[in-house]
Amino acid sequence: MLFNLSYFKYTQHTHTDGITHQVFIRSTLQRVYYALTEQEGLTQWWIPKATAKPEVGFINLFDEGTDGITPMEVTVLLPYEYVEWKCLLKDEWAGTIVSFEIIENNGAVVLNFKHSGWAGETEYFSVCNFHWARHLLTLKTYCETGKGLLDSSKRKPAQVS
Repeated sequence: MLFNLSYFKYTQHTHTDGITHQVFIRSTLQRVYYALTEQEGLTQWWIPKATAKPEVGFINLFDEGTDGITPMEVTVLLPYEYVEWKCLLKDEWAGTIVSFEIIENNGAVVLNFKHSGWAGETEYFSVCNFHWARHLLTLKTYCETGKGLLDSSKRKPAQVS
């Protein structure tokens, strides 16, 4: 373990079951929803190699290279409002839920992100919290500028071998 999460002796920490972030995006509901649901949008901000469809029940595949493929079942799609996936991995993400609430507010979009269902605040939980924040900033940039920050040469469909 790189650091001890129970070391925080100056504050009272209670168990949390999820990672949460809120991002303000100067874009439209449609553009943000597209970036969260369509293969082309997802490969611009999260994983460059992916197979994804905006269909409830579809298993999106996110190819993380040497770390393997992350399968996420699309469980809820409310156009321009809410997107939810269930992780089908067999590690700490197994059975966790990734959700995106999309709200229009004064000409901008407020994106409420949550990755819930974690068993506890492990070291991996903390690493994922950091990386989700980084990915969400990339999503913000993509939605605001139309330009993804990921390597376009890696944008190919993910395939289960």
